[in-house]
Amino acid sequence: MLKSQLQRETIPQFCPSLAEEKWHPLFPKNDTDMTLRSLEGTLYGVSSLTLRKTCGFFATLFTLPPPHLSETPEHLRTDELREPLDVYESDTVLSLILSLLCGLPIPPWGSINHAESVLNLAEKWDAPDPISTIRSTLFTIQFYTSDPLRLYAIARHFDWHNEAGAMRIHTLALNLRDPVHSDILARISSKHISSLLDLHQGRKETFKKLLNSPERFTTGNREPSYCTRCGTTKIDNSTWHAYKKVLLAEIERRPLGDTIGLLYGGLSDCAEARACWEARCNKKGCGGLCYDRCTTLKQIRNCVSSLWTLVEDSRAVFGPAMY
Repeated sequence: MLKSQLQRETIPQFCPSLAEEKWHPLFPKNDTDMTLRSLEGTLYGVSSLTLRKTCGFFATLFTLPPPHLSETPEHLRTDELREPLDVYESDTVLSLILSLLCGLPIPPWGSINHAESVLNLAEKWDAPDPISTIRSTLFTIQFYTSDPLRLYAIARHFDWHNEAGAMRIHTLALNLRDPVHSDILARISSKHISSLLDLHQGRKETFKKLLNSPERFTTGNREPSYCTRCGTTKIDNSTWHAYKKVLLAEIERRPLGDTIGLLYGGLSDCAEARACWEARCNKKGCGGLCYDRCTTLKQIRNCVSSLWTLVEDSRAVFGPAMY
């Protein structure tokens, strides 16, 4: 915001001498009629006409002369524009938004922090063009694989429905109950948090039902269960029940389910899984395997694949699907 509107006690005051003036290389003094000054004291030469045309905030500001100039003839007021206006933003943020406003190229976003800071300033300044540009460049695989919840919060804040729907799917890689996400969740409305929680909880409950289905896992879930080799010996399914607990804990931690049902590595080789694959009929002369590793894991994977019917109305629309 501008110095004429907000005074912050915690903001350092800048009183550089003329010899100490530091102009940003992309926005030199030249013949510009307006100067902005960043938190670091860097000066930016810009056109007041550009700011009027691109920012509703400045368009309104320039129609209201400062009180001490109210009696000054209009043609003498232009000197006021040449006085630096303190913009309480960093050089990183200010240079990016001015580049967007002036049609200059900008580098790829180095972090969501930079993009969100520019978005916030563009919103304060009522500058739709930078917001539109950032919207088209922010939702990349670099960011939605690393911080989908934050992107979801941004999309909901700006009512970007398509992007919000996509990020809603990508949050399935997260455990929303982890305290690390509390700050971001606090920024999202209760309605939209409920939407997220319903999706996550729905997948977990459905996976549990599928995993407990006696039709899908006959040997493990039917009581009593008998050895498929000899057909007469009752099987102890305790190893299968222990393995199901591991799978349910994993879907709780990561509702996406992409780590579940893999034929090799991960949960297919954990201690509980190995106990399943090694379990045998205890009848003398039989010793048949209780659970077929490949068949069981493929069926578990089919259960995970079935979960996507829960999100048909909001499939991801950016980049390759995560599943």
